[in-house]
Amino acid sequence: MSLSFIDLIVVAIYFALIAAIGVYVSRGQNTTTKFFVAGHSIPGWVVAFTLMGTIIGTGTFVGHPGTSYQKGLILLFPHLLLPVVLLFVAKIIVPFYRRVVHMSAYEYIGKRFGLGGRLYTSFGFLADRTFDIGVTLVTTAIAVNVLTGWDLRGVIIGVTIFTAAYTMLGGIKAVVWTDVAQGTILILGGSFVLLRLLFAPEAGAPFAVIGEAWRGGRLTFGSWEFSWRSLFDTQTTTAWLFLITYMVQWSRRYITDQHLVQRYLIARTDAEASRATFTGALICVPVFFTFMFAGSCLYGFFQLAGVPGPEIGDNIMPYFLANYMPTGLLGLVVAAILAAAMSTTSSDLNSVATVATTDYFATFFPHVSDRARLLFGRIMIVVGGALAASCAILLIPEKGLAPVMERAVTIAAILSGGTLGLFTLGFATRTATRRGCYVGMGCCLAFMTWAILSQPRARVVDFGFNFDMNPILIGIFGHLVLFISGWLASRLLGGYRPDNVEDLTFWSQKLRNANAAAAASRSA
Repeated sequence: MSLSFIDLIVVAIYFALIAAIGVYVSRGQNTTTKFFVAGHSIPGWVVAFTLMGTIIGTGTFVGHPGTSYQKGLILLFPHLLLPVVLLFVAKIIVPFYRRVVHMSAYEYIGKRFGLGGRLYTSFGFLADRTFDIGVTLVTTAIAVNVLTGWDLRGVIIGVTIFTAAYTMLGGIKAVVWTDVAQGTILILGGSFVLLRLLFAPEAGAPFAVIGEAWRGGRLTFGSWEFSWRSLFDTQTTTAWLFLITYMVQWSRRYITDQHLVQRYLIARTDAEASRATFTGALICVPVFFTFMFAGSCLYGFFQLAGVPGPEIGDNIMPYFLANYMPTGLLGLVVAAILAAAMSTTSSDLNSVATVATTDYFATFFPHVSDRARLLFGRIMIVVGGALAASCAILLIPEKGLAPVMERAVTIAAILSGGTLGLFTLGFATRTATRRGCYVGMGCCLAFMTWAILSQPRARVVDFGFNFDMNPILIGIFGHLVLFISGWLASRLLGGYRPDNVEDLTFWSQKLRNANAAAAASRSA
């Protein structure tokens, strides 16, 4: 199938709009501070939009409907945890970072635990973000392939080149202002898809698809079994496991991941940054619901219409768009898919370049000019794009595999490498030492290696004593292993702590907040 001329015009207008924004805001991006954190000059409402655009990608537009179509709303409740996590982040984490770091979240780990901890956490971020960009690119390619017949690999490469080009040209400023346009298009596109499903004449009366989705078990939230046995079930991931995993994942992302921490730093003031953080989460929730609910409705639609869907469940959304969306609106929806992909990809590529420049290049070559750092950062955007595109090609789904998003959450949890445990070790305890940090990292790496090689779904080595639990738990246990072993080693072995350790912990931030509240009360 190919897009109609009108649809192609709509998509072309979208590309022209994004390119124009990227070129317009690229003026004056001549320092690393402007290129990576926009000179701390972005309004709060724009920060909220860019936070939403960073989280909502084509994994949401394509992957989440594919999961709901096959297994129901198993990912809905975990996504509703986001505002809960963001209450803590907005109040404590955002002002803390704006006080302690300049560009990179991993500057904090360097101050707290030294260079080894900084390199460990920053490398884990680079691996995780490269994989996540790959997920975004492959879900985008799936949609475009079904809609147009274009080769999956060609789509992956084309989207990567275009996105890397305007990101390299305009820096973080281009990323956040294009996110405003892309976020608006994404919300409109998702709304039109859901309305088309709810009032589909092919399925009978209005809202009939909801009843059929209910009868088919696609409005359920998965298994709620809470037992020891469920932890070892490698075929069914229960709702409780998803809740725990996503609580850890949301916390890890918003507390440790550069692509989100960077958003806190670009805002004009602490207050705007905190408000934008929570507002961005509130915007995400209805978007998540829209696409997951649409996936369930797609099941009802194809059952009532008597038409077989595609063999691969991840193709269900683009298959529906290709065959049942009217001309013109289809072009808007394709633009929305591309908007979701590019907003996430551009954000991640910029943050990958920030980490590579700040935590590696500037660390090992501290005397180079700012101009050289800026050039290196632009080159890293290209390198990051090439690596992510390669990862996306490896993730192209095949018949019989689990949905892309279900596989992604397990892999992402593993790639995190216990970084939330390390940040918590430094942030929540005054007693943690550099020696304890390194012991914790070693224990975490040993555990992760053993668990990955011996996990039941793809066992590589039989150690006799293997990791027989659901693989989604590997990432969660990794954080716990690092924190517990690091804390115990600090207590037992001692080691170096920075002189200003009080200023690098949660307790100092809590005291600052209490003093600020008391001062506000006195002035009132």
